[in-house]
Amino acid sequence: MPDRINVAVLGSTGSIGTNALSVLRELEQFRLYGISGHSNIELLRTQAEEFSPEYVVVTGDEKSLADRDTFGGNWRVGCEHLDALASNPNVQIVVASIVGQAGLSSALAAANSGKRLALANKEALVVAGEMLTTLARRSGAELIPIDSEHSAIWQAALAGKRPEIRQIILTASGGPFHGLSEQQLQEVTVERALAHPNWSMGQKITIDSATLLNKALEIVEAKWLFGLEPDQIRVLVHPQSIIHSMVEFADGSVVAQLGSPDMKLPIQYALTYPERVGGPAERMDWSRTWQLDLIPPNAIQAAALELGFEVCRQGGTAGAVLNAANEVAVSAFLQNKISFAKIVPACREILEQHQLVTSPNYDQLMVADNWAREEMNKWICS
Repeated sequence: MPDRINVAVLGSTGSIGTNALSVLRELEQFRLYGISGHSNIELLRTQAEEFSPEYVVVTGDEKSLADRDTFGGNWRVGCEHLDALASNPNVQIVVASIVGQAGLSSALAAANSGKRLALANKEALVVAGEMLTTLARRSGAELIPIDSEHSAIWQAALAGKRPEIRQIILTASGGPFHGLSEQQLQEVTVERALAHPNWSMGQKITIDSATLLNKALEIVEAKWLFGLEPDQIRVLVHPQSIIHSMVEFADGSVVAQLGSPDMKLPIQYALTYPERVGGPAERMDWSRTWQLDLIPPNAIQAAALELGFEVCRQGGTAGAVLNAANEVAVSAFLQNKISFAKIVPACREILEQHQLVTSPNYDQLMVADNWAREEMNKWICS
């Protein structure tokens, strides 16, 4: 390892990416070697001016591609450069924070190259969990989750041995609509759905949190990260977002990880593991009274969670189909093309229709992804 550890942040202009850069400002042992952004070119320029990375990748829109000659010599334009940055031999840690299926290829490239992969892109494990974990085992790559729930499981699991884990308990805030009826959900607007009570996140993950499909995806993610069976994974609604998740061991002991709802904490732990150092994350205020509720999911929430358990049971291309269908459905909701209440039923219908491939290669995963997107678009237009 060099004196300073080189870090690449893929998706540096998003919520996770900007938090990662906030952490890196405080930790002198790390150097920001490379960043990437999609369409927020001005923020990407600002980040490049501040950190002077060796590598800046723009994956974005047609204007970015048209203006490629106006960027500096260390700027690369085009999605193909993401994989090159993720596998660059000068990089030791890759923070994978590109949202959705778009972040899959670069996550696979980092795992194949033996990097420490600080993984915020849950879709990489949902779509290609078997492939990603197999590549990591072969190359010696470290998969360390940045999702607050899976980081909590990772940390709590250190209290025992993996075979001693009886079950894990993922916590969910319940989003802004916990307890609403089906009729009330029909009336949810985009503005209300984007107003998360605890977390400041991007639009896609905020909507997923409101539907609880983010938790369905996290069920699949947990299966691959921790080698668990579906019946070893439980979800409880925790409106305060202070208990980030828990591990129950064979002897009945339950170990939880608590903290303020601040993504800088799991990001920093993924960078510094196994060490803990001071950093910019918000601290708990122990001078106040805290109420920590844990509530079983209601019937509406359970219907969304069941999609995650079904993907775990099916395996194969099921994760690619659910993820793609959800991406299209969320985009349609944000454009007011479908109602909030239709997102989960639409995803269930597409998942039920698909023809499972049990041991897919990468091309077959992409075929399943494209099929699900096409079918969801047909569903929306019908």
